[in-house]
Amino acid sequence: MKAKLGEVLAGVLIASLIATGVAPAQVPAPPPADQAAPRPAPEQLSQMLAPVALYPDSLLAQILMASTYPLEVVQADRWLQDPVNAALRGDELQAALDQQSWDPSIKSLVEFPRILRMMDQNLDWTERLGDAFLADQAAVMDSVQHLRRLARTAGKLQTTPQQVVTASDEAITIEPVSPQIVYVPVYDPSVVYGVWGWPGYPPYYFPGFYDGVMFDGFGFGWFGVPIFAPFWGWDSWDWGRHRIRVDPGRFAALNRNHASIGGDSWRHDSFHRRGVPYADAATSDRFASAVRSAGGQRSLRGFADSPGAAAPLRAAPGAALRGDAPPAFTRDRAAPIERVPPVSESYGSGLDARAEAARGYSSRMSSPGVSAGRGAPSGGGRSAGGGGRGPR
Repeated sequence: MKAKLGEVLAGVLIASLIATGVAPAQVPAPPPADQAAPRPAPEQLSQMLAPVALYPDSLLAQILMASTYPLEVVQADRWLQDPVNAALRGDELQAALDQQSWDPSIKSLVEFPRILRMMDQNLDWTERLGDAFLADQAAVMDSVQHLRRLARTAGKLQTTPQQVVTASDEAITIEPVSPQIVYVPVYDPSVVYGVWGWPGYPPYYFPGFYDGVMFDGFGFGWFGVPIFAPFWGWDSWDWGRHRIRVDPGRFAALNRNHASIGGDSWRHDSFHRRGVPYADAATSDRFASAVRSAGGQRSLRGFADSPGAAAPLRAAPGAALRGDAPPAFTRDRAAPIERVPPVSESYGSGLDARAEAARGYSSRMSSPGVSAGRGAPSGGGRSAGGGGRGPR
């Protein structure tokens, strides 16, 4: 994440070199345009999804959609750090969120501040999850169902006073008992899934965001979140067709009527990507044409187009994923907000298109790398990842 958000800075450097006549040979050649990043293997998907696969269906869908917009996750979590915003409820919260240009999935997660904080302070995991969902939505959904079957076979996933679990030939669904309050399960993946089949990929675990939760006999703890109707129930799973259904009218209202979704199936909107590069050229090409406004184009060229733009990234001390997985990242809250001038507007309109392609490659080659996400064998230490908010 840190490397990706730094690409606009690399673009400025490359443009400067070109403008001053430096030989193109000094700029690393970009990878082939059709080169796609390898899709996560089933064991890697299970590792990533383990902490959230047993969440209620609608909440899980919101998390997966939101993970494809990591910068807006950061903006929303920072927005909630203002006590005035954190205290808003009901119509006042809706009115305040109407002023934000975030995706509906981000706005809906504002009612779950612990989850937003967990996603923000584990940005590497969040971005990997979003990349996997964009690369192969069906594979991610199949992995969720695989994990739910494991938990059900282990005797851990059952209907309780907090949730209704329904199993059919097509899917296992999880719904809240009441639409007025959603109980979010807190669980140790190494317990609820039974014997973990991939010792080289132990499940990710973020316990430190849910302090004070009491566990029941099934290995679950719970925290309840009162729900304001406009932010809940606008999305649902169609497990058989591997898609997320949305209510187009409610989605558009939450989206400030930015654009029609064009049906009742969720589709990623690169407007809300805010210039964060995609994992590979193939994914980028799929969504490049979806930028539908001049504001979106400015964002993709480096402007922060709304208050609360992300502060520089830094590694979070002690905030690591369980085992030998990559370190988490957090925001330096004290750092000034950087507004990077867009490359084309800083250096005129005569830039060679190859510089645009090279800037991302140069940034990735020059920035500190992140490991591929391989977990440690069982017995690796856990890390809390930072303190979370109490339930709203």
